[in-house]
Amino acid sequence: MNESLLAALRAEALPCAVNEPLARHTTFRIGGPADGFCQPETVPQLARTLELCRAHGERVYLLGNGSNTLFADAGFRGTVICLTRLHSRFTVDRFQDGSALVRAGVGLMLSTLCSAVQKESLSGLEFAYGIPGTVGGAVYMDAGAYGGEIKDVLTDVTFLDENQHLCTRPVDRLELGYRTSIFERKPWCILEAGLCLKADDPSRILARMQDYMQRRREKQPLELPSAGSTFKRPAGHFAGQLIEECGLRGFRVGGAAISDKHCGFVVNLGGATCADVVELTERVRQIVLEKTGVVLEREIRVVE
Repeated sequence: MNESLLAALRAEALPCAVNEPLARHTTFRIGGPADGFCQPETVPQLARTLELCRAHGERVYLLGNGSNTLFADAGFRGTVICLTRLHSRFTVDRFQDGSALVRAGVGLMLSTLCSAVQKESLSGLEFAYGIPGTVGGAVYMDAGAYGGEIKDVLTDVTFLDENQHLCTRPVDRLELGYRTSIFERKPWCILEAGLCLKADDPSRILARMQDYMQRRREKQPLELPSAGSTFKRPAGHFAGQLIEECGLRGFRVGGAAISDKHCGFVVNLGGATCADVVELTERVRQIVLEKTGVVLEREIRVVE
């Protein structure tokens, strides 16, 4: 972050810091310092921060809970704008049949949203309970689990475009697909998601949520830092199964390893670096390709 941008942000009392360790802001607990780190608490603060960064030619990265992001060991040359404090918006508009349109802010954690709609007797998000991401991150990558995806319940998304104009698009114009959306390809900032959920008995909803959470605890290495599923699901296969069949359970580079509990996860055993994770995933990709002919694609985003 150059000094003129820092001065401009501070002159308007916009939340910002310098040389912020990014390992503090990712579930992998990996990453060097960002030149600048901003955590706006309101949409006007966010819009003004983006405007000032653009005016000063600053490179920007938008961050949620950091559950699918791997920052370089050298950090990020530019400004990271963290959206986790933009979560106050949560509304429920009921229809006559008991279903509802829910609006949720970009920084709201998925598990918090799942618990909130369960208390409102609304079903459709049970699959997302336990996913360690935000509403914005879920929309950005069409998060999914246990046969459900965000696009199944999403109605529309409100966002700031590249000129900080407020826009809303319906779900059929968001190019949602397996772990992708239009937001991967556009310099837009998600603000809010609209979700259509069905009425159901809250005890049944809670039981399904608890069942999914128990499955996660039993099968996933939740006790260690990771970024969730490391590879996308190849057509006709499961990445974890392929990795296991190639004899790579526990395969390690430095402090990074293929989980002993679930081969689809790379975990930080302690002191892992970005370089460790990248080398590990590249070697796994190469071995799986040589032994099975299947190409694995990383799901986690490596940001340098």
